[in-house]
Amino acid sequence: MKLSRQKLLSPVLLLLLAIGLAACDSKESQKPATQIAAKVNSGEISVHQLNYVLAKAARGNATPEMAPKIRREILDRLVDQELAVEQAVNKKLDRSPEVLMAIENARREILARAYIEQITAGTKKPTPEEAQNYYSDHPQLFAERRIYNIQEIVLPATAGVSDELQQMLDAGKPMEDIANWLKGKEIKFAAGSATRAAEQIPLELLPKIHPLKPGQGLVIQGPQSITLMRIAASQSAPVAEAAALPRIQQFLGNQRATEAAREELSALKAKAQITYMGEFAESSEKNAAASAQAVARAYPDTSAVKSKADVAIEKGATGLK
Repeated sequence: MKLSRQKLLSPVLLLLLAIGLAACDSKESQKPATQIAAKVNSGEISVHQLNYVLAKAARGNATPEMAPKIRREILDRLVDQELAVEQAVNKKLDRSPEVLMAIENARREILARAYIEQITAGTKKPTPEEAQNYYSDHPQLFAERRIYNIQEIVLPATAGVSDELQQMLDAGKPMEDIANWLKGKEIKFAAGSATRAAEQIPLELLPKIHPLKPGQGLVIQGPQSITLMRIAASQSAPVAEAAALPRIQQFLGNQRATEAAREELSALKAKAQITYMGEFAESSEKNAAASAQAVARAYPDTSAVKSKADVAIEKGATGLK
């Protein structure tokens, strides 16, 4: 009788023991994964640190298969960084004035950037219709896009020879002849050539360059310099609308965010009490006086300043639609 009971209980005990072990294994598997990626002496590198750096790296062309390798590379860099940090602290470099100033500057930049990002995050995203309108309004960048080989001569604005340069350019004078003419007048200049796509040319200048044919050029008078520019050659390189629209939306979004940040900082500056001290006080007063005189000369009536500014803003807004 006793033997039969033992024979009966043994399978039951074995079954209960197996269930108990399985439950233990299940509990072990349900334990959260460690949040520490690596320990370096007395320091630690957390998974959150690793993920943060990985997100900032933003390797857009990385494949899923490359992810483990990239994570390990970043972790190894963080280990190297931790070792260097430990040595810097041991040598009390974290107390040096230069390092303290660098840390404070980094802190200020991070806080300022976080605030600007918060402001710009609320800006309205460009619509597909706005992107399509921008594509249509700027054929030089897209449907009629070109790649230009440009020859340039740059000289100081004080030379005062813009008219003569334009005449030589219109007459088809070679760039070498124009350079020799400048040498004869002992005018210093820099000359060179470059290949530039339409998007690498300032947007306000592109409409003037786009209609030019090889051999033609223009003279650009700037506040500090005079630039003589001639088209040596150009080739058509259009961008299809389907390929351009996502980039246009991103560009318009960045432009809108930049404008929102500029307006916010201008509003904050208008409300703030800002006092320049020492040598900066004198230069600030001179700049303010010069700006006021320039505005007074250009716009005798104060209301005209607002009117013309509004017109400029409206024109700028029209260009984005």
